[in-house]
Amino acid sequence: MPENPSADASVAVAAPTCEHHGSSLGIGAARPRLSWVIESAPDGWLQTAYELEIAPEAGPAWSSGRVDSDESVLVAWPDEVPPLRSRERRTVRVRVWGTGGTRSGWSPLLTVEAGLLVPRDFTAAMITPTVPELTRPSLLRTSFDLPAPVVRARLYITAHGLYEAEINGLRVGEDVLAPGWSSYHHRLRYATHDVTSLVTEGPNVLGAWLGEGWFSGRFGIHGGRTALYGRHTGLFAQLEVDCADGRRVVVNTDERWRCAYGPVTFAGLYEGERYDARAELPGWSRPGFDASDWQSVRPVVFDRDTLCAPSGPPVRRVESRAPQAVLTSPSGRRILDFGQNIAGRVRIRVRGHAGATVTLRHAEVLQDGELYTRPLRHATSTDTYILKGGGTVEEWEPRFTIHGFRYVEVTGWPEEEAHLDVTAQVIHTDMRRTGWFSSSDALLNRLHENVRWSMRGNFVDVPTDCPQRDERLGWTGDIQVFAPTASFLYDCAGFLTSWLADLAHDQYADGTVPFIVPAIPVPEWTPAWPAALWGDAAVLVPWTLFQRFGDRSVLRAQYASARAWVDLIASQRGEDGVWRHGKQLGDWLDPAAPPEDPWQARTDPYLVAHAYLARSAQVLALIAEELGESADEAGYRILAQEARAAFLDTFVGADGRMSSDTQTAYALALRFDLLPDDDTRAAAGERLAELVGKDGHRIATGFAGTPEVCDALSDTGHDDTAYRLLLQRQRPSWLYGVTQGATTVWERWDSMLPDGTVNPGEMTSFNHYALGAVADFLHRVVAGLSPAAPGYRRLRIAPRPGGGLTHAEARHLTPYGTAEAGWRLAGGTLTVTATVPPNTSADIDVPGLDATTVGSGTHCFEVPWPAERTGQDWTDTMWLKD
Repeated sequence: MPENPSADASVAVAAPTCEHHGSSLGIGAARPRLSWVIESAPDGWLQTAYELEIAPEAGPAWSSGRVDSDESVLVAWPDEVPPLRSRERRTVRVRVWGTGGTRSGWSPLLTVEAGLLVPRDFTAAMITPTVPELTRPSLLRTSFDLPAPVVRARLYITAHGLYEAEINGLRVGEDVLAPGWSSYHHRLRYATHDVTSLVTEGPNVLGAWLGEGWFSGRFGIHGGRTALYGRHTGLFAQLEVDCADGRRVVVNTDERWRCAYGPVTFAGLYEGERYDARAELPGWSRPGFDASDWQSVRPVVFDRDTLCAPSGPPVRRVESRAPQAVLTSPSGRRILDFGQNIAGRVRIRVRGHAGATVTLRHAEVLQDGELYTRPLRHATSTDTYILKGGGTVEEWEPRFTIHGFRYVEVTGWPEEEAHLDVTAQVIHTDMRRTGWFSSSDALLNRLHENVRWSMRGNFVDVPTDCPQRDERLGWTGDIQVFAPTASFLYDCAGFLTSWLADLAHDQYADGTVPFIVPAIPVPEWTPAWPAALWGDAAVLVPWTLFQRFGDRSVLRAQYASARAWVDLIASQRGEDGVWRHGKQLGDWLDPAAPPEDPWQARTDPYLVAHAYLARSAQVLALIAEELGESADEAGYRILAQEARAAFLDTFVGADGRMSSDTQTAYALALRFDLLPDDDTRAAAGERLAELVGKDGHRIATGFAGTPEVCDALSDTGHDDTAYRLLLQRQRPSWLYGVTQGATTVWERWDSMLPDGTVNPGEMTSFNHYALGAVADFLHRVVAGLSPAAPGYRRLRIAPRPGGGLTHAEARHLTPYGTAEAGWRLAGGTLTVTATVPPNTSADIDVPGLDATTVGSGTHCFEVPWPAERTGQDWTDTMWLKD
């Protein structure tokens, strides 16, 4: 359709996107929802209508005509357009009308291509090598001929284990640790690759490296277990090539494939990888290679119904980092300091004689100048490379392992090679960054970066607790408290939607939510039992995704799971209406708990549990309302009211004091709306502020209280106390770790003690994001940027300056475009600025000004700000000494 000459150049639309994909190739939805962002528009502009044009590869385009609607996020696929069939491609573009009669030009085109949408479309078999050592990675290959030039080629591929595919000697795609970790018996994600440029008329070879990974390798805490999902690795590949003569050639994994050992002699996610370059097979994935002595493969039983397209991006290398320093330890060992704690591995370029062995040991910290590996427990995290020699530079990076580290000890580097050519490859799910924060306080800025790096290190296909030790599991409690922060920092909607699907599959028949998802048997934690905060992920994570991304479908997809959880815990209430069932984790990792016993929190664990019952019932009622489940909505509102009344009767005294007179108890009561009136809330806020003061403005909360305590103080008018708590440097505090040189968030408030030794507790990780949930407070309250309606359709700009800060700002790429909020103090004036994306509005709540609502554009507000309102510069204050 030609460009309309009357289009208004002031309104421009970016290319549409579909669902939550970074790529629209191989999507798993027959009717994908479409979104678009208005790149530019006049201030105050609101969309009033849109027109979609959807075209097949051949034939006329379909046009919706003008559709009167202000929707631009996750807009339903038009009923008039047939759903996509497997492999089908369509192009989509959009134009919009808006305020003042303006009309945009057409957006750039989006090409949408469906993956294989029904099980019968998959014709390949799952094959496994017949080589005798089941744990050793292997190579698999097949050869095929193409009768004519290639028009299009797609590779649909997955594995039981981990794979890397090659065609004609070239790597397929950039995915790492593919296909990732899912509840394999329920969901096995396959990837779709455009390999048109890799295949050619005539002879070709399709091959793959295959390792154990999460499927059959050792995994889990306390030594872990092997063969958690099966004993045999497997490869599933279906290559479909459309040739210029009209023929389609399909190359499947089947019994005609061959296998052999390659140069990877061992690979484990915890142990590391051993690679003997002398055993390389040059040309093994290219035509002309002699594979006559390779072994056979055999098919294994496999349920194609488990195959599904991914809902988010894959794991990839996202950054390369050079060492910041080369250290020599007291024992004379050479240690590389990469300056940042990451999840990933290292790449080396080295030259030396055949048989020379380079060993790389990884750790997060040093102690007494040496690599300190005790916190890794059973994860040896050692990679070994044996050179093939020959005088050329050899380049190597492990394939089937990943480590959490800042430091790498290098031994065996050839003496003739003086330069250590070693780089760290940062690896995580390739999410788009969407959130930024900065302030006048350098330590606070570093804390925010630490939170972001902890997210990066733990969003490796599933949201793990830590990337370094023998654990790396998808603990439900950690992501439940961190999801709001994660949703600001990165577009993790597809990532967490995938994880929630596994949660629902792995949920017990009675509604119990496993402590870890995907669920695997681990000592002490399986079979799981109903535990507050952890199990509440079934309700609260979907609600967070809806609030931050505006995706109602995740509520529908997880609704049965959320109901099952709340119905279960509601049924376990006692005669007094209180949930006191089983062993509760409560305020896990309260800093007062001894290192060897994280269960020993100051707050009654049943108070925490019942508060969460009330909260999840409240939220489930809201979810039911959104979904139009009116009967459920009424029932869960009654349940929430009953839980609230029982909380008051049981845990709140006549004088307003909590039965557990702790920071966490008051924070939960305030933030979960469990107190009856403004006077009681005010009294609770006063008591919380008193307790924080009595604790020397140091943290006294664990997993339950930490995400809520600053907000609870601010909500009740105690911003000054919230800032003193936030900016405290003495342990336990958020900034203590920063002052100790942390580059990620720690599992414990004092994982590193002031004397530079590591906390003696068994659970001592230096990369855990849960306690970094405070970053959401930085975004919403310190800078003042938050959603006032799902998906940021309406913003809330409500900064609360204090703590001696002179400025703070946050920026977020919302589903509607870039939103910003910031403030600056200078010359007795507070200046607040807000950038509101087109097609949205913002509620402005600035101290000293009347509340107002503004449309899109950039707005500035000024208000006198006397010096006494700025707050003390707490960053220069040390209240208590250890």
